[in-house]
Amino acid sequence: MEFSDLTIFLAVVRAGGIVRAAELLHRAQSSVTSRIQLLEEKLGVKLFLREGRRLHLSPAGKILVGYAERIVELSREASGAVQADQPTGILRLGAMESTAAVRLPEPLGRFHERYPDIALELYSGDPRELVNRVLNSELDAALIADPVSDRRLATTAVYDEELVIVAEARHGPIASPKDLPSKTILAFHPGCPHRKRLEDWFARGHVIPERIVEVGSYHLILGCVAVGMGVALVPHSVLDTYTGRERLSVHKLRAKFARVKTRLVRRKEAPQAKILALSAMLLESCQESPG
Repeated sequence: MEFSDLTIFLAVVRAGGIVRAAELLHRAQSSVTSRIQLLEEKLGVKLFLREGRRLHLSPAGKILVGYAERIVELSREASGAVQADQPTGILRLGAMESTAAVRLPEPLGRFHERYPDIALELYSGDPRELVNRVLNSELDAALIADPVSDRRLATTAVYDEELVIVAEARHGPIASPKDLPSKTILAFHPGCPHRKRLEDWFARGHVIPERIVEVGSYHLILGCVAVGMGVALVPHSVLDTYTGRERLSVHKLRAKFARVKTRLVRRKEAPQAKILALSAMLLESCQESPG
């Protein structure tokens, strides 16, 4: 067996099929299919049971998964050990949209200057997706908001964010959802932790939102809020990047809903030098520019 055969096999297992695995590996579907077939020929067993378009691990495939994961992990540990003195290679970092846009440009610029041998790749997404990609070794680390509960992850608290309610500029004071004449929420997809927090805030006030409008970026959310489409819950730091801030009113919440930590997460068994270097850089940046 070749090492690459095992990585492709694991990709198919984790992705749940050939099509998604090919997308993640940036390979043609026919290439992934042929490599799996070749691996099955080498081993003399079927690794997957095919039911229409769905793949299920065969008994032999279930056995191979454990060995393949151990081999891949040993390879990662060996790579990390020989690179321990000087961070090198590719660092694949995930982050929520607000964190990537507001918090990362300055420290990542300094990180690139300090570690020119590291090729940095930045991906944005919702926390659930980012956590899964870290656990599947598709990302080296990710910056996500609380809560983080998976025991396979090591976490470092980096940013302490204040969340605020934003409404149009002429809106009156907002102390509870009952102060909102319009019960429309502007938010990201259901995987966004800030959306969940806003929905919890409504529930705490015994109010049901009339409508949730899903929007793809904070600047678009703020633009929609400014013209009176509804309210949103956003990190206060995002407001510093919005040129039309005078068109908004900002309303603070109680600490239970207002404070949230953004953490750098990684797999516990992979404390690579490049991740530790990034963590140190982010913490250094926070100390120089608190809040």
